[in-house]
Amino acid sequence: MQQPKPVIGILPLIDIGKKSYWMLPGYMDGVLAAGGIPVMLPYTEDAAVLKYFAEAYDGFLFPGGQDVTPDYYGEKRQTDQDEVCTPLDRMSLTLFKEVRKAGKPVLGICRGLQLINVIYGGTLYQDLPTDHPTGVDHHQAPPYDAPAHRVSVAPDTLLAHIVGAGELAVNSLHHQAVKDVGGGLTVQAVSEDGIVESVSDPSGAFLLAVQWHPECAFKSDPKSLAVFKALVDACAVA
Repeated sequence: MQQPKPVIGILPLIDIGKKSYWMLPGYMDGVLAAGGIPVMLPYTEDAAVLKYFAEAYDGFLFPGGQDVTPDYYGEKRQTDQDEVCTPLDRMSLTLFKEVRKAGKPVLGICRGLQLINVIYGGTLYQDLPTDHPTGVDHHQAPPYDAPAHRVSVAPDTLLAHIVGAGELAVNSLHHQAVKDVGGGLTVQAVSEDGIVESVSDPSGAFLLAVQWHPECAFKSDPKSLAVFKALVDACAVA
């Protein structure tokens, strides 16, 4: 009997105003292209259900989305203009802890990186143009598969084994970013202006998070596809 493909649970995106949850196709398509089976999870805060997901699926993708609620890293919101989704934060935190307990691989993208950093006790820049102004474009205009800036991938890291060490051109679509790195996380890549662009936790199952958006570029960029493939491959051996 043929070995089934790894099933990857993807956290939902939630539109509070429209009372709906949904998913950008790039996250699904990236997992499919890498050889996995993507499943968008329903929104729930039921601890038993989240524990079931953690044990039933082979790996998990924490995608981009709304800002992480600053309460979780001990700060007050600087502005009400940027949307947060505290119910999704609660679901994400509970699910992440169950997933790590279950020893399942995790990939975080954009908000996913920021969320993971906060879970590990780190903090965030709430708005880069305000808190860390530079000449680097972290919030590019379309097309989103085009590189916006470069990052430096540290040698002998998980990310270096996936995309290679040294300079890497990435796209960029975020206004928040890691400020203080959470305890237990290792920095994998840094942008030209010093922003943390990738982290990992080497102490357990596969955990990689990137600030850029491989789901927008995997069709034309082999290194973006390699990020998805790393998650799927980790599930196959977990």
